[in-house]
Amino acid sequence: MSAFSLAVRDSNTMLRRNLLHARRYPSLTLNLLLTPIMLLLLFVYIFGDTMSAGIGGGADRSEYIAYIVPGLLLMTIGSTVVGAAVSVSTDMTEGIIARFRTMAIHRGSVIIGHVVGSVLQCLASVVLVGAVAVAIGFRSTNATALEWLAAFGLLALFALALTWIAVGMGMASPNAEAAGNSAMPLILLPLISTAFVPADAMPGWFQPIAEYQPFTPAIETLRGLLLGTEIGHNGWLAIVWCLALTVLGHLWSKSLFNRDPAAH
Repeated sequence: MSAFSLAVRDSNTMLRRNLLHARRYPSLTLNLLLTPIMLLLLFVYIFGDTMSAGIGGGADRSEYIAYIVPGLLLMTIGSTVVGAAVSVSTDMTEGIIARFRTMAIHRGSVIIGHVVGSVLQCLASVVLVGAVAVAIGFRSTNATALEWLAAFGLLALFALALTWIAVGMGMASPNAEAAGNSAMPLILLPLISTAFVPADAMPGWFQPIAEYQPFTPAIETLRGLLLGTEIGHNGWLAIVWCLALTVLGHLWSKSLFNRDPAAH
């Protein structure tokens, strides 16, 4: 069997292991998933009429639903990958990684299993939150099949990028609790992006914080694909952010995984 075949086989085994863990202990995923769902319901039914004034043009609640859903889909990814950080940290601190190191398996398969499993969970979570959004009134009638495919591809790429960052956070953390805390910015960053109101509706000193971060260009690109708004340079920025975070997270995770186990 070739080295590539062995890597695929072992990565598939580690993926099944992580998916089984997620199925047996769903409470973490459900708790993280409740955050974007609760925010969706809160901002639509409690703050919807007030917040819709922030997007201008006399927007009503239904238009505000359309406005915030792209941001909440990306926030769902940020919430879900926290579980990957906790899972990786648990493996690193409870000795299972040390045992894997002594076994005749492909070295990178452990990380790959975590990454692929997290991306699949992210996409499943996005579908669930999207279904809730549709149930309360979200519609994307102008998007073509190609635009829907591009939107799904962007979500998958964003999930991959944040997962690699979360894996690095998990490996760098001394325990699972610290891993969950270190990954919290992945949930908080969407709150200071254009997910809920446009950047020009924010105070002048705060606008650069909202504009120059990975979530905002991805949100604006997703809005353009699903709602037909202007994408401009946000599409390229979103892709560059995703690729940069993926490379950074991969190199960081690989370095931490390959270091002396006694140093952890």
